[in-house]
Amino acid sequence: MPVQPRSRVVILGGGTAGWMTAAALSALAGAACKVTLVESADIGIVGVGEATLPHLRAFITRLGIDEHAFMAATEATFKLGIEFRDFGRIGDRYIHPFGSYGQPLNGIAFHHHWLRRRGADGTSPIGDYSPAVVAAEQSRFAFPSNRNVTNSFGYAYQFDATRFAPFLRTWSEERGVRRVEGLVANVDRDDPTGDVRALQLSDGQRIEGDLFIDCSGFRSVLLGTALDEPWEDWSHWLPCDRAVAAPCASPPGPIEPFTRAVAMPAGWRWRIPLRHRVGNGYVYSSAHCDDATAQAALLDALETPSLAEPRLLRFKAGRRRRSWVGNVIAVGLASGFLEPLESTSIYLVQMAITRLLEHFPGRTIEPVDRDGFNAAVDAEYDRIRDFLILHYHATTRDDSPFWDHVRTMRIPDSLEEKLELWRRSAQVQQYGYGLFLEPSWVAVYLGQGIIPERWDQRADLLGEEALDRALAELRAAIAREVAAMPDHRDQLMRAA
Repeated sequence: MPVQPRSRVVILGGGTAGWMTAAALSALAGAACKVTLVESADIGIVGVGEATLPHLRAFITRLGIDEHAFMAATEATFKLGIEFRDFGRIGDRYIHPFGSYGQPLNGIAFHHHWLRRRGADGTSPIGDYSPAVVAAEQSRFAFPSNRNVTNSFGYAYQFDATRFAPFLRTWSEERGVRRVEGLVANVDRDDPTGDVRALQLSDGQRIEGDLFIDCSGFRSVLLGTALDEPWEDWSHWLPCDRAVAAPCASPPGPIEPFTRAVAMPAGWRWRIPLRHRVGNGYVYSSAHCDDATAQAALLDALETPSLAEPRLLRFKAGRRRRSWVGNVIAVGLASGFLEPLESTSIYLVQMAITRLLEHFPGRTIEPVDRDGFNAAVDAEYDRIRDFLILHYHATTRDDSPFWDHVRTMRIPDSLEEKLELWRRSAQVQQYGYGLFLEPSWVAVYLGQGIIPERWDQRADLLGEEALDRALAELRAAIAREVAAMPDHRDQLMRAA
């Protein structure tokens, strides 16, 4: 049989989304495609410092990228979770860990047993039964090991996003990706089908392709502009539509292995500790706060003087109705946007790349591949949307118009169903694949004060004395093993 020619894949846009896509295709689909990436140095990237999820580790490992080299190039630190302050009510704090709470007892999830003994003498906060939480609070870090109880966690990275794309660019070009400098002047489309045939650049270059991947950010040059794919607006549920960001020098003391989110009068403020600086930003609703007030609030909260002028970003929560139309696939911000409250931006890029590889077409694109890709992407966006809304809606705060609005707003039916299931029975709605499984939902539910009416009654079969002994032993084992972990800063020195 004749060998089928490789598909010509054209990626429009560099940045994190473009170069992650280029790197993955060159490493994992190189025999099936020839990759050209078009970008312009005149168009900046959105990156303002990035917190990630553990899935990025799998991406780097799968591509064969050395973790130490990646971390050094991006000034990365380790990340064990996200701390939330003042979300449920002012004064509250909890850590959403990258890992589980405790261990199942008699086949029943740990949180049911904890709920049964909640408030009893000697019962600790549920975070004391999470190795990730205990290590994060002590600014310690060690790689998970199967030899002890602290293997029930994962880790992610906090890194300088402006350095990630250049790192991947070098790596990808070494593996055959062709980069073309230029701005798109026109999108040439086929009359009968509407498919994109080529990108006409302002300098006269014509870049032809079989499959076009739109990584052009919020501009969505191909999917949004050329193909006019409709946008689903979710700002009525997620009203934050702006952010002001500014880095500052690292303060003395430990480097915390977690990202912090602090609730503010009109949104929330992030803190991302890197090796060489700290990333900061205030994500807010322009309907409840003007730009000058937000900037002043951010600068006033910095621990050290700002290292640069604050940057203002504008966005809107939502997604395209479809992310794959014709022969155009949108990845990253060209596909949709969800604010970085749970560090999902890079995950959504990685998820789309994974689904693309699973449905990678030949020279002829089959509708079943488009439909499968779109269904998977939509499900991910919708579930993450609900998880983010939960952080806002699950509050008793009424101290500002913003918090009053999100506390009382009508939420999606899909989230209402999840909340009702938890309130009645301490059960977390299950799904076969996707982000934020049971421990994540438990972290936010309990962290923001949503205590269920009852727990799984099978947890009552274990006697109180035996249960209290098991809880104490687990808590002590975690405390011992975390105490033996190196300081996070020391671990970073070893990884340098």
